[in-house]
Parts: sequence; C-alpha cells; structure tokens
Amino acid sequence: MLNKIKDLATTLAPRLIEIRRHIHSHPELSGQEYQTAAYVADVLSSCGLHVREAIGQTGVVGELKGMNNHHQWLAIRTDMDALPITECTNLDFASRNTGIMHACGHDVHTTVGLGTAMVLSELRESLPGNIRFLFQPAEEIAQGASWMIRDGVLQDVQAILGVHVYPTIPGGVIGIRHGVLTAAADDLELVIIGESGHGARPHEAIDAIWIASQVITNLQQAISRTHNPLRPVVLTIGKISGGQAPNVIANQVKMWGTVRSLHPDTHKTLPGWIENIVANICSTYGAKYELNYRQGVPSVQNDPALTQLVESVALAAWGSDRVQTLSEPSLGAEDFSVYLQHVPGMMFRLGVAHKDQPNYPLHHPQFEIDESAIVTCVVTLAYAAYKYWHNCHSSH
Repeated sequence: MLNKIKDLATTLAPRLIEIRRHIHSHPELSGQEYQTAAYVADVLSSCGLHVREAIGQTGVVGELKGMNNHHQWLAIRTDMDALPITECTNLDFASRNTGIMHACGHDVHTTVGLGTAMVLSELRESLPGNIRFLFQPAEEIAQGASWMIRDGVLQDVQAILGVHVYPTIPGGVIGIRHGVLTAAADDLELVIIGESGHGARPHEAIDAIWIASQVITNLQQAISRTHNPLRPVVLTIGKISGGQAPNVIANQVKMWGTVRSLHPDTHKTLPGWIENIVANICSTYGAKYELNYRQGVPSVQNDPALTQLVESVALAAWGSDRVQTLSEPSLGAEDFSVYLQHVPGMMFRLGVAHKDQPNYPLHHPQFEIDESAIVTCVVTLAYAAYKYWHNCHSSH
C-alpha cells in the first residue's frame, strides 16, 4: 500500500504544486476564505467525496467512505486562512491581494489536505475506514476550530491528525514531537487608573505610567520566583498607551499583552496570579485597575498512540534520515488544540527549509517553502490514515 500511495502522490506532484500556487496567489483573511473554500470544494467534488460547505462559517468538509460500513471517522484537519502581511517574495505566484499573504504555510496545509484526499480517493476500495477532511477557516485568530466543532464536524470522529510547516526543519523532513507540541496562548488588556497632576508636583497625583512600569517589572520578576521553572511561562506586554503631555502626570495607562504556557495546571492559575500582583501594586500606590484576561486556546498535547503511529509511518516511508524527533515544544499557539479537548489527536511538523537559499521565519513577508515537501506530507498523511484503520481492524 505504501508504494501505491507514493506512486500516486508522485504522479500528482505537478498538480499539487499548481494547486498550492493558486491558493498562494489568492490569500484570504480569517473568516473571509470564500474563494479558497469554493476552490477546495470543487477539487474535493471532482474526487468523488461528499462535500459540505459553509461549515464553521467559511469551512469545508469532505468525506471519504471506506470499505467498511461502520459510522466512525478519522479526521484530517488543515487550515486555509492567510495573514494581513504585504508579501515581499517577488515570486511569479505571489499574492494578488494587496496586504494579504500566506506567510504561515496554510496554502501548503490546504494543498496537503487536498492531495491526501486525491490519493485516498483513488484507493477507496482498499481503504479500511472512513476519512473526514476538515478545511478550517480562521486559525490565525484562534476561532475556526471552535466554529467547526460547533457545526458538528467531530460527530462520530474517533481521532484527528494535523500538520504544520516548519521553516527550521529541512524540506521533506517530518518532525515528530512526543507530548506537548505548542503553548496555550492567552491575551490580556490592563488599564491602570491613577490621578492626573502637574509633572513638577508628583506627590499630588497618582502616576499611572510609573505604576504601570512597576506592574510590568513585578510580573516579569514574579515569573522567575513564583512559578515552577520546569513549567515555563512567557508574558509579553506588546503595546502600551498613556499620557497627554511631557509635563502632565498621566491618569491612565492601557496595556495589551500575550501570555504563553505549556502545562495545563499552570494555564488555569494564570488569570488569578496576574490579577493578584496587579491588585497589590495598585493598592500600594493608591491606583485602581481594570483587567480583562481572556484565556485562549490550550496547548497541543499529542496523543501517545497516534504519535507513535505517525512516527512509524514516517520512518517506513522515508527512513530515519528524514524523520526528526523534536526535543522542544514551541511557544507558538495552534487552535488544533481545541479539537483535542474532544478527541485524541496528533500534529506533526513538515520541514520546508530550502537547502540553497535563505529561509525566513513564519509570518515573515519573505517566507517561502521548498515545494518538494508537499508530496512528502501527502504520503505521510495518506499512509497514516490507512494504517490507522488497518491497525484498528487488526486489533479487533
């Protein structure tokens, strides 16, 4: 079966590159993936899959029935949205939509999902189980997975697989991470409310800027002294606004930040921990505060059995030279984790780094990938889907 999958994927390679370049040229922002969704639905329909559109607002679901008549499904999730970034690659197929770019590889993910559907549709008479392809919108704003789940995409789903490109791994290498893959990501908005006054008489005022600086400093120091260092937390205040004039003490400062963590127990404690520090500092100096803390997506926790399955499939397909065990998680976030609150799942990395040209990080205006990695990923996902159901039936 592996050789059949490889042959089909290799034959499809020119078509897959064509698909990827079309999607790359026509990026759409989160929740606005209308043309992308229509294109995906058309390709899936041409493969004979049962297609449902406008799932999760602008998502698409394609269903491929296997030989057996059971009602359980293996889901394969890929995302479709782009970023508000102006592309600077000078590629022939660069973005035609001003100020929007596929700078996170979701064009590759969508192509891989379609390629996997195309390959497995040719093998449906040998496919021992059902595959549900989820083409998800709005991953970049961490909303799409929740939208899709709300519309029932996990009904009768037994497990879910996902992939994300990675520009620091060589092109065509599969990255496997056992356990935690990504961080939980939260957002906060904090307003420090003081009392205005003359810059020459600070004792008559309550200086919101100075108090805000104390809050920022104390939060950073407290992380190292009050949190388990084996369960890291990263808190970044990325935007701050306050004050009217150089000689006027500010009565209000507003801050926006992001908080990243890896351990679920730590994630639960963060809102109360942050508010306690803010409240104590404001109370000490006579200020008030307003804190809006939004717990976002949890961390991706890879299922052990599914991780072992994908690792064994990748090794069988490509050998140990093209399979890399990832020793560290990423502090980036992925709303694939939302699916994992409902069903076991696993996400792996697809290396896309070029050998002979500069490689730029995700979300960079010059981000580009080694397109040969697309076939590698299609083979890996298609064979993993086949082996998943083959193993399930063999164990019964």
